[in-house]
Amino acid sequence: MRAMVVDSERSEPQVREVPAPSAPDGGVVVRVAATGLCRSDWHAWAGHDTILWPHVPGHELAGDVVEVGAGVTRWSVGDRVTVPFVCGCGRCEWCRAGDAQVCPDQQQPGFTHWGSFAELVALHAADTNLVALPHEVEHVTAASLGCRFATAFRALVGRARVAEDEWVCVVGAGGVGLSAVMIARALGARVVAVDRHAGALAVAAELGAEHTVLAEHGTDVAAAVTDLTGGAHVGVDAVGSEQTCADAIHSLRRRGRLAQVGLLPPVDGHPRVPMDRVIGWELDVLGSHGMAAADYPAMMALIASGALQPQRLVERVVGLEEAATLLPTYDTAAVAGMTVIDPSR
Repeated sequence: MRAMVVDSERSEPQVREVPAPSAPDGGVVVRVAATGLCRSDWHAWAGHDTILWPHVPGHELAGDVVEVGAGVTRWSVGDRVTVPFVCGCGRCEWCRAGDAQVCPDQQQPGFTHWGSFAELVALHAADTNLVALPHEVEHVTAASLGCRFATAFRALVGRARVAEDEWVCVVGAGGVGLSAVMIARALGARVVAVDRHAGALAVAAELGAEHTVLAEHGTDVAAAVTDLTGGAHVGVDAVGSEQTCADAIHSLRRRGRLAQVGLLPPVDGHPRVPMDRVIGWELDVLGSHGMAAADYPAMMALIASGALQPQRLVERVVGLEEAATLLPTYDTAAVAGMTVIDPSR
């Protein structure tokens, strides 16, 4: 099969033929119809995760089951499916409780094993991890859910529990951030979006952000957000840097809630977070690590009905070769929306 292969940390990705996977016991093989490219893939390429090289990235996928392993009871060849980027073991207490996103024995396509930047991908514990796609939801739309829309949905609904008329400050208007804007507005919240790119903020405004803040050099983001909102009830760091995390925290009002979604790379062993503000203002800092398959049906029903339209966030669809050139620069890409890969191109 064709796949995008990274031979070593920060090496140039290559598209070439590699052996096709087989379905593991309890798992399946999916023919990839669409797969998202996001900043998390760049983190893996840059060596911020423990990766066994050579490696095939890719963790946001949708496609059709083409092979079923021994012990699978819920899925058959031909089923249209997607999958969370965190796949639980299916056996532990967290998986049994429907919280596979925090499974201690989790696997993640594109991180712990070869991922979906390929024609085929193997997935384990299918009965726990696979999600059926309604006919109304296209493959590209489902791939855009991945670790961005689904993560934003859980961060706002399951973790921060955003309420109607609350102010939500979204720092970073990429895939996760724009998803958060759309979802917050659907929940009846008021949104201020922060980004360093005017184009991304224009999209955020189209999706319902009431205010936008351009984070140019020297901008006091927290002061600007506080002037507009009196301090946000909920902050979302959708980027994952010391600066964006601090901006989100300092933009909150007292007793506010931070949903930390963006991955914070280590700096001198640990990222620095303004814990004095967290303690003094009694802020809640809530990690959000994807969403389990058990929680997908409510979100999928809203998408199938048209109440949520994640397909509006897809900026472009590319082939594997173009994606291979994009991956090494994705940390600095000025993309107002999501990039989806079609491996058949």
